[in-house]
Amino acid sequence: MKMPRDRLIRYSPLDRANHWTMAMVFVLLALSGLAFFHPAFFFLSHTLGGPVWARILHPFLGVVLVLLFYAMAARHVRRNLLGENDVQWMRQIGDVLDNRDEKLPPVGKYNPGQKLVYWSLVVSIALLLISGVIMWRPWFAGYFPIPLIRFASLLHAVSAFVAIVTIVVHVYAAIWVKGSVRSMTRGWVTRAWARHHHGLWAREQEEAQRREQQP
Repeated sequence: MKMPRDRLIRYSPLDRANHWTMAMVFVLLALSGLAFFHPAFFFLSHTLGGPVWARILHPFLGVVLVLLFYAMAARHVRRNLLGENDVQWMRQIGDVLDNRDEKLPPVGKYNPGQKLVYWSLVVSIALLLISGVIMWRPWFAGYFPIPLIRFASLLHAVSAFVAIVTIVVHVYAAIWVKGSVRSMTRGWVTRAWARHHHGLWAREQEEAQRREQQP
């Protein structure tokens, strides 16, 4: 189906499928991880079928998340590098919080807040993978000394906390900026939305469309 002229494609079906699969896996990992973190949350182990199944499935789901996330991260790394406009955007964080968008410099496909979310998850998920492998019984933990396993447990908890807070901020921001959720459910945004929130990206997309239409 041809996209109406007042819309721009923001996310492909592959990007959206990857995003929502990661979201479901992350929720299951967060809930089952909290069940292991403190007895008060132990009832959450039933999200994966009970404590035994939670301990079995949690690390395997972690591997699934790592594969999905870094497949996505590799595709979008170039668009998540900070530029001059991003630095100025962050200096004007007061205008961002007060919704004075007309005073902000135009940004690319992702604004600096989204880029910080990206890099925070790149680091925290890498640390979760490394510490998780060290802790993973019965497969790998036997190869590491107990002090290292204990340190890995602490690192895993801290990294998980950072990842969870980052995702909470990500969800809040997506709801706060009207139209963001629709872009990840339907794949498109209006040209007006793109020009308002991601001016450089909108200009890039419109120029690409004009080139395609030239004989």
